[in-house]
Amino acid sequence: MTEQGKKLIYGWGRYPMAEARLSEPADVDSLRAELEADSLAACIARGSGLSYGDSALAGEVISSLGLRHVCELNPATGVLRCASGLSLGEVLSKIVPKGWFPPVLPGTAMVSIGGAVAADIHGKNHHRDGSFCDHVIKLTLMLADGEVVHCGPSQRPELFRATCGGMGLTGIILEAELQLVPITSSTMIARSQPAAGLDECFELLEVHEQARYSVAWLDCLARGPRMGRGIVHLAEHEVGGELRNRDRLGLRVPFTTPGKLLNRHSLSLFNSAYFRWQNFRAGRNRLDQNGYFFPLDRIRDWNRLYGAAGFLQYQFVLPAEAGRDGIATVLRRVSDAGKGSFLSVLKKMGPANGNLLSFPAAGYTLALDFRRETSLFPLLDQLDAIVLDHGGRIYLAKDARMSETVFKAGYPDWERFLAIKQRVDPSMRFRSAQSDRIGLTGLGA
Repeated sequence: MTEQGKKLIYGWGRYPMAEARLSEPADVDSLRAELEADSLAACIARGSGLSYGDSALAGEVISSLGLRHVCELNPATGVLRCASGLSLGEVLSKIVPKGWFPPVLPGTAMVSIGGAVAADIHGKNHHRDGSFCDHVIKLTLMLADGEVVHCGPSQRPELFRATCGGMGLTGIILEAELQLVPITSSTMIARSQPAAGLDECFELLEVHEQARYSVAWLDCLARGPRMGRGIVHLAEHEVGGELRNRDRLGLRVPFTTPGKLLNRHSLSLFNSAYFRWQNFRAGRNRLDQNGYFFPLDRIRDWNRLYGAAGFLQYQFVLPAEAGRDGIATVLRRVSDAGKGSFLSVLKKMGPANGNLLSFPAAGYTLALDFRRETSLFPLLDQLDAIVLDHGGRIYLAKDARMSETVFKAGYPDWERFLAIKQRVDPSMRFRSAQSDRIGLTGLGA
């Protein structure tokens, strides 16, 4: 039973869950009225709810999905002005037919524009094009006192650097202006190459670093010389062709499955079958953009496959010089623990930007999915130690349990961020379960 007026909400990992009063103002005036209400305690903004853990959980949650009335494209310059509540999929449907494309896309089209900014998302092209906020020209933000301000790389740059990747803690993002990139086709030319082990995966990513998009799937349960075997996926935009956005409906997982269906044995069978199948079909393929960028969107509610207990995604980045050793150590520890990951994704990353809490940094990032069970948490603590020992950090948008110590060791600019937040939000109005847990807005902040 939830308290009257509250509902149970959670992120994509379905862990943790929290009771919250959820409101969805339809415009800026309604949003300001929400913030000025005497009954409103500390709150956090929430977009599509696709961060994996508790970064958008609080006792009071304000949805940005009602803020979706603006989507204006300058077809000559490719500058897009759009409301924060719009999803990337909705934006794609408007801009692709006109020959423009977002400079950075994550693995799902359902992410909101506000969420893309708050997490400073990255994609398969970070090694070449950086993260989402590297292409943001200006943000419109509502502060805790209801004031609407603008910020950008040259306008209130400190606030901009704190807001990009700041997980919604500086204010509520209303709009973003974004520089798009031109395309002449909505088709992708994709290539897949098998790698017999982890070293070969790294070598292929390095050899093909000029590819616009690159990502590797790893078999995290393979041992010995096969450890880290995988498939490296490369892609470019096709030159010439049709410009249309294909939004195909896919299958839906109709119910929450028993979580124990995903175990070491079933994952081992899946990984082996997937590796053989991808090895068989390796080569050059033409794919529509959604098929390449958002393959899991065709399996709606796929998070239900992990069972009622939910799952955690563990994503970290390591500097280039420590990447191979650190990732090999993580894979060995995961394999020894028998905690295979359904999705194990390795990417090469480009240089970090100046945003204070942004995740990307030059090197390599690995993302692993784990079914939630009691025995998982000691393993994740061990992985934390490996990541810190190798000079890395954990992605806030995927985190559900990182300690304050681990956060502050991985994000050395947290004090600069906190100083800016205290200037624009001295009463700590914007706070989340995550920000309290990692010491940004809790009693020790």
